[in-house]
Amino acid sequence: MAVEPLEWDTPLFQTAITQYEQALPHADVDAAAAARLRFPERAVMVSVPVRLDDGTWSVFPAYRVKHSSVLGPTKGGIRYDPHVSLGECAALSMWMTWKCALLRLPYGGAKGGVRCDPRQLSLAEVQRVTRRYTAEMMSVIGPQEDIPAPDMATNEQTMAWMMDTYSMQKGYAVPEIVTGKPISIGGSIFRNEATGVGVVMVVERACERLGWRLRDQRCVVQGFGKVGGIAAHDLVHRGAKVIAVSDFSGGVHASDGLDLEHVQRWVDEHGSLAGYAEADHVSNAELLELHCDVLVLAALENQLTGANAHRVNAKLIAEGANGPTSVEADTILADRGILVLPDVLTNAGGVTVSYFEWVQDLGRLFWNRNEIRARLGEKMSDAFDRVWSLSLQRDLSLRTAALVGGIREVAAALSARGIYP
Repeated sequence: MAVEPLEWDTPLFQTAITQYEQALPHADVDAAAAARLRFPERAVMVSVPVRLDDGTWSVFPAYRVKHSSVLGPTKGGIRYDPHVSLGECAALSMWMTWKCALLRLPYGGAKGGVRCDPRQLSLAEVQRVTRRYTAEMMSVIGPQEDIPAPDMATNEQTMAWMMDTYSMQKGYAVPEIVTGKPISIGGSIFRNEATGVGVVMVVERACERLGWRLRDQRCVVQGFGKVGGIAAHDLVHRGAKVIAVSDFSGGVHASDGLDLEHVQRWVDEHGSLAGYAEADHVSNAELLELHCDVLVLAALENQLTGANAHRVNAKLIAEGANGPTSVEADTILADRGILVLPDVLTNAGGVTVSYFEWVQDLGRLFWNRNEIRARLGEKMSDAFDRVWSLSLQRDLSLRTAALVGGIREVAAALSARGIYP
């Protein structure tokens, strides 16, 4: 008898489940596997007590959700955000499962985080949050069990603290416990750029299939951080014109193209796009409706919804973030003939190079930049071609085709292994 997943039943999880249900009829998997994959394997909720700099204490809720380990250890980011919840982590872990399977990586999906506002915490406080969170999760993470990575408001320094905390408990260095860490302690060349560059690889591949030239495209990028910033720079490097970018403070727009080097210097100096004087300022909502050829969504989930999807003025949408397009928006965009490059394919560059980092750590043998970029290109191209082909063969949206590809890989492994005992 089925049990409703009330503990993680949030709007974002409902989006993930709805997408899954829409893809299932096309995946041809057995009923037992289909039922098992609706639920996360394990969800852990802990409290993270932290002494603040002023001597007071605060306790933060924190989570780690593993969706499926049938293909191998679970993999997924750690985010610090005031809106982190069990349901959010459950949804993101499910998407990560399909993403890893689609790229044919030997991983399942996971996601975790701490419900806090990192902008209100000092660096020392963030370190204490990280180390206590890691200590609380010692029983569920491990190089062969669950491998964290950076996500929203976490970075290579966060991963260094996690790696050190885990290693101190084990008594020896364990660089393969996390990915996205500094190169000096086993991080991989090209990891920081991988997600953003992977987005552009998929956009370029789509342009080729559509008979477009990437250098002729006018692009808008929502998000100017670890994904959007890299993607914007790489788009310009490949000849495209970026006419608008945004961050948490809002967006900037120049119809004849932004000087991204100048924009980057401003952000590096001032911390955000606020006050940038060399372009027009727009809100994040307005930025989504600017006339362009390619719209890259590299910020937060649920940015295009039933309320604004009919005002989008792009020909192609690339999802650099996880879950930026609601189910209702997907339908509206499809009816309008706007192609969406789905998140489980488009932003998979990060986890792919994370996999490369893990493999390098396990073997203590490291590759150079050209090797990693070439391997990433091969993986992204292979996944894109399989999704595109399935979309044409079965008359599916690219999102459904990508999900079908991932679901089939996981379900085949689950059916082969069976349910223990």
